[in-house]
Amino acid sequence: MKRTLGGTSRKRKRTSGFRARMRTPDGRNVISARRRKGRHRLAV
Repeated sequence: MKRTLGGTSRKRKRTSGFRARMRTPDGRNVISARRRKGRHRLAV
């Protein structure tokens, strides 16, 4: 039987997905900082 260590994708999306980031002002700062840096992936 597998251990329950690997995270669930729903939880991952809900906490650190794009929509979750855009919901808060600080999250928007995170996205804009990653845009400025030229990240290929902005969020999960």
